[in-house]
Amino acid sequence: FLQSTPATSIPPVQVQGQQISLQPPSYPAASQHAEQMKKPGQNFMCLWQSCKKWFQTPSQVFYHAATEHGGKDVYPGQCLWEGCEPFQRQRFSFITHLQDKHCSRDALLAGLKQDELGQAGNQKPPNK
Repeated sequence: FLQSTPATSIPPVQVQGQQISLQPPSYPAASQHAEQMKKPGQNFMCLWQSCKKWFQTPSQVFYHAATEHGGKDVYPGQCLWEGCEPFQRQRFSFITHLQDKHCSRDALLAGLKQDELGQAGNQKPPNK
């Protein structure tokens, strides 16, 4: 017998190696001024330039960054993620780069650790 427990409303989106689909995750849009406010359960931050918005899942960060920073009217022609080399990139290449390099769960968690360490030039998370 399998008992079905009600699942939380996290969309079953795998970030790595999957088709990139830019569908808005189902959560209410935050007002423009709530950027710095971290709500419970929001453990992933957009580290684009000075964006610093918090999200619940890596796929929400990816959707946000791809649309808000990589949208066709706003994309500056290079990645402005903290600590990234600002190479010129085509937008499609940038979206793939964003997904692979910045919006995987591991990359987002590593980026936050660096942010907390005050940008100490330490690329590797501490071994504990």
